[in-house]
Amino acid sequence: MISSLPTMPALLEHMGWQAQRKRIGWLQFAMVCIAGGAHAASMAWPFAWGAALGLQPGQPAGWLQLLALLLLVAQVDGSRSWQRAAWLGGLFATAMLCGTFWWLYISMHDYGGLAAPLTVLAIVLLAALLALYYAAACGLFVALAPASRALRAMVFAALWLLAELARVKFFTGFPWGEGGYAHVDGWARPLAAWVGVHGLSFLAALLAAWLALCLRAAQIRWLSALGLAAAGVVLAWLPQSSWLVEDRPAPPEALALTLLQGNIPQNEKFETGTGVLTALNWYGEQLHGAKTSLVVAPETALPLLPQQLPEGYLQALQARFASGQQAALVGLPLGSYEAGYANAVVGLKPGASEPYRYDKHHLVPFGEFIPTGFRWFTNLMQIPLGDFNRGAVGQASFDWKGQRLAPNICYEDLFGEELGARFLDAAQAPTVFVNLSNIGWFGNTVAIDQHLQISRMRALEFERPMIRATNTGATVIIDHHGKVTHELARHTRGVLVGEVAGRGGITPYAWWVSRWGLWPLWLGAAGLLLLGWLGRRR
Repeated sequence: MISSLPTMPALLEHMGWQAQRKRIGWLQFAMVCIAGGAHAASMAWPFAWGAALGLQPGQPAGWLQLLALLLLVAQVDGSRSWQRAAWLGGLFATAMLCGTFWWLYISMHDYGGLAAPLTVLAIVLLAALLALYYAAACGLFVALAPASRALRAMVFAALWLLAELARVKFFTGFPWGEGGYAHVDGWARPLAAWVGVHGLSFLAALLAAWLALCLRAAQIRWLSALGLAAAGVVLAWLPQSSWLVEDRPAPPEALALTLLQGNIPQNEKFETGTGVLTALNWYGEQLHGAKTSLVVAPETALPLLPQQLPEGYLQALQARFASGQQAALVGLPLGSYEAGYANAVVGLKPGASEPYRYDKHHLVPFGEFIPTGFRWFTNLMQIPLGDFNRGAVGQASFDWKGQRLAPNICYEDLFGEELGARFLDAAQAPTVFVNLSNIGWFGNTVAIDQHLQISRMRALEFERPMIRATNTGATVIIDHHGKVTHELARHTRGVLVGEVAGRGGITPYAWWVSRWGLWPLWLGAAGLLLLGWLGRRR
C-alpha cells in the first residue's frame, strides 16, 4: 500500500505542473482579451498616444488588426480541444466588440436614462451574443482544420468570414467594427473595389492565420515570405479608377454644395423650448441663405413631423427652392399615426411637382424599431421616435444638375450590399452618395471616427464620392478614392462649403453585389470549408 503512494518529488512535480497550467491559463486569458481590444482599436485608434508606432488618433491601423488576429490564431491553433478554442474565440470577440461599441453606454445611460449597471450588462450581453459567431468559428477551426498549413489558414479565414457575414445578416445585422475597415488605408485598399469590406476581412484573416501558423511551426519559408512581400508591393501600386466593369463618362461638372452641422445637444434635440426651437431657427436661416447649388441638412435636422412644424415653415422652404438654381436635401420624420412614421429625407428642387422622398430602410433596433419581446426594455429608456416603418431597398436617387444623389441615413452606409442594389441598372446608378446622420447620441467619442471609416470604405467599394452632413460630426466630403477632401470641426455649429465631382462606371464589387448580394461570399467560404474537410480526410 505504501509503495503505491506518490513520492514527494512526484507530488511536487504534479503540484508545480498544475500551478504552471493555471498560470498559463491566466496569461492566455489576458493575451486574448488584449488582442480583442487591439482589434477594436484598429478600426480607429481611440487614444492620443501611439505616434511612435504610427498610430494616429481616429485613424485606422491595418497592421494592428493583423497582429490581433495573429495572436488569436496562435492561441486557438495551440488548443487541445475545440471547446477550449471556442472559449478563446468567444472571449476575444467579446473583448473586441465591447471595445468597439462601448459608446452605446452614452446613448442608453446618459440620454436614455437606463441605470448604469443595466447599461453595462446590456452592452456586455450584446457583445457576448454576437461573440458566439466567432466562438463557433474558432471551435470549428480546431475540429475541422486539416494538417496542411495552407489549408488550415484558408479554413480559419473562411470561418472568420462566415462569422462576419452572420453579424451582417442575422437579427437585423450589426457588423460595426468588422476587421476589413482597418484596411481602408494601406496595402489592401485597391482590392475594395473588387471584393468589398468582407473580402478584405477574409484576406486579412488569411494572412494573419498563415503567419501565425508559420511562426508556431518556427518555419517561415523564405519563398512564401517573398511571395507575400511581392503581393503587397503589387497591391500597393494597383490603380483604382481604371478597374471598371462598365465604364461611363463622369457627370459634366462638379457640384458646389453646402453641408450643415447644427451641433444641437442630444439631451435638448427633441425638447420643444430648447433644441427644437434652436434647430428650426438655425437650419431655417441656413437653408434660406445658402448660395451653392445644393444644401444638405442632417438626419432629423427638423425634429418635428410636417404637421407639427410652425404654420408656414415648410411651405416657405418649398417656395425657397421652387425656382432658381438651387436644391436641398433635408432630414426630418414623416408620416402619421394611421400610416406610420418614417425617418426620412425630403428633396426640394425647382420644377418638381412633388418633393423627393427617401425613407430609411435599415432601422436601428431599440432606437427606431422595437424587436419582438423587447418593449419592456425600451420602456426603461427615454428615447423618442422609437418605432418607424421601413423604406424599400434600392430607392430612386435625387436627380440634380446631372448628378444622381443617393441618400442613406445614419448607419445605413454600414451595409454596402444594400447600397449596391442601386447599381443593378448602370444608367440609373448613383454618382454621389449622401449620408445624413445624427450620432450625437454617442457623444464626442471614437464612434465618429469609426463611422467616418465606414463611409470611406463605401467610397472605395463603389468608387463614388460620399458627402456627409451630420449633427455633431464628421461632416465631410470624401472623394471616390476614399480620401477626405473637406472637413468641418466636430462638435461645433457650422457650415461646410465645397465641391464634389460625381463619378460614373461600375466597379467589379458593385457589379456582383447588385446581382447576387453576399451569396458569392457565403458560397466561397463554404467551398473552402469543404476543401479543408476533404484535406483532413486525406
